[in-house]
Amino acid sequence: MSNNHNLKIGQTESPKKAFKELTIIRDIIFWIDDVGEGQNQNAIFARPFNNKDAPPQKLTSKKYNIKNNFHGYGGKSYKCIDFKNKFYLIWIDQLTRAVWFQIFKKGKSNDRNQNEYLDIVNEPRQLSKSIEGNFDSSFVISEKNFLYGICEINNRDYLFSLNLEKTKQEIYRIKKFRNFAGDLSSNTSVSLLSWIEWDSPYMPWEKNDLFFAQIDLDGKIQKIKKFSNKLINAKKNVSFFQPHWISENFLVCSEDSSGWWNLLFLDVSEIDNIFLKKSFERNLIEYGVPQWVSGVTFFSGTIQNLFCIAKKANNFIVEQYKDLKLVAEFSTPFTSISDFSVFRKKVLLKGYGSDFLADILEIDFAEKVSSNFFEQLNFEYIKDCSKPVSFWFQGFGDKSTHSFLYRPQFERFRKPPLFVRAHSGPTSSFDGSYNSEVQYWTTKGFFVAEVNYGGSSGFGKLYRERLNYKWGIVDSYDCKALALELIKSNLVDSEKVVIFGNSAGGLTALNCLLYGSIFTAAICKYPVTDLKDMHYNTHRFEKDYLNSLVGNYEKNHDDYLNRSPINYIEKIKKPILLFHGKKDKVISYEQTLKIQEILTRNNKYSEVIFFENEGHGFKNIENKKVVMQKSKEFLKNALNI
Repeated sequence: MSNNHNLKIGQTESPKKAFKELTIIRDIIFWIDDVGEGQNQNAIFARPFNNKDAPPQKLTSKKYNIKNNFHGYGGKSYKCIDFKNKFYLIWIDQLTRAVWFQIFKKGKSNDRNQNEYLDIVNEPRQLSKSIEGNFDSSFVISEKNFLYGICEINNRDYLFSLNLEKTKQEIYRIKKFRNFAGDLSSNTSVSLLSWIEWDSPYMPWEKNDLFFAQIDLDGKIQKIKKFSNKLINAKKNVSFFQPHWISENFLVCSEDSSGWWNLLFLDVSEIDNIFLKKSFERNLIEYGVPQWVSGVTFFSGTIQNLFCIAKKANNFIVEQYKDLKLVAEFSTPFTSISDFSVFRKKVLLKGYGSDFLADILEIDFAEKVSSNFFEQLNFEYIKDCSKPVSFWFQGFGDKSTHSFLYRPQFERFRKPPLFVRAHSGPTSSFDGSYNSEVQYWTTKGFFVAEVNYGGSSGFGKLYRERLNYKWGIVDSYDCKALALELIKSNLVDSEKVVIFGNSAGGLTALNCLLYGSIFTAAICKYPVTDLKDMHYNTHRFEKDYLNSLVGNYEKNHDDYLNRSPINYIEKIKKPILLFHGKKDKVISYEQTLKIQEILTRNNKYSEVIFFENEGHGFKNIENKKVVMQKSKEFLKNALNI
């Protein structure tokens, strides 16, 4: 047995470069990383493809805070476009609240040991004036040097354009969307634009529309067409995901009319007659995820070489298409994939596994790649860790419900305490990727269970809709049902069962304590406690989220009160540990402040801890260490261990 049970709290964070927002253009990869010591200082870097030892070239100075705040949760914060044989780099800066732009070209030096791979063509230019709003980074450039994009101003989204030859200009608003929009893209000649659009009372994964616009050489819209097809979305609510042009006339996306996000190829040779060229209906495979953030990529490439990723069971697959035909499928060891990008036959991605940390893969499919290519890769596996076991159990309504189980790494107790984790979202999921906090608790002798309760994503639309009108009921029931199943199987100590949840998972955790006697204690970070307050005060993107989770506020007012833990805190007599950041813009820390006195007065060992400089999701490493240390001390007392 290894000494891994001595894992220190500080080891839960890696000091390595993060390689955020990776993109490949030609034979150069781009990414964002922090520079300096401040959290608001970062830069865009570049290096040659498939040369991890090459020193990075810093393309932007540290005077920018390159970040996307679009719709509150943001997404990718820059875009590099291969245009006129040059690299057009466009980024969103939060210090000036503007769009910036710079052109680079391939460097003359062939010495790959030098870190000057790109030469500067022009100095950085602030394209737009500052705005009181947010930009998305799904930019498009036309032959006439127009930059098209989507922005958010005064609670409304707009299609806008900027002239690449001007500086600090007012954005030109081309179209006012009826509410939300995203995923702007264009065909190769930029004569057609496409985007997705959604409106109240729906979230984008519940119902959205796919639009096309014909534009002239002066950048003006000549015609707009909403895609409608009797086999797909004419008579039911459908969610489209990541429309991506693969040629002048063809576009690929996914849509969930079958109950799963499946591939769809459209022929848009004529905007008035959009033709469904090919569609696939495959159950148990998801070519998409809920659109919480912008810039998530599942499809990349051209009609000659299109690559797709999809979730299949508990792992991801990579597919290759040529001329709309599937020519190769590759299974992978990845439980999650991000930063998926393709240029010709070069594929870039970041893969995550259950027993290895995130790894950057750079694959040239111009070379012969066998179907078991990913299995042959030599990852830096973590030998001493608890691997997740996929476990299905009977949840709410006797429906088969998914979870991941992690056994203790060593025996410290006669029966191990149980640590149940409820994910946030709640339209999210646990994917089984390596998690240092989970591993920390397994080294302490805990049995950890991650619950993909009804409403979680990755298991099809019907599974996702189990939570409709039942948030605070189905999720809590499923967590309790799994705990009971593990107790009945004699796998854990029935007197030492802890529930953990952050954000939406906090509401699940607190309701578990309120209604039932299974759980001994709870640990929550920035929890949802008041649904009424959330209805009135949440940010724009989530304003209508509760319509499907709880129901119309006026008609279901009592449900908002009954499922809000803040209204019943007096009834909870079990110990609770809460953490909240005072800069949280999603869930105000004042909600946690309201229950602090009641908790600490009524519940032995309960404690509430606030962080001055944290928002919704903790970033500071020292604060994360405090969370782990305080949690350890709390459980020692609450569970009497």
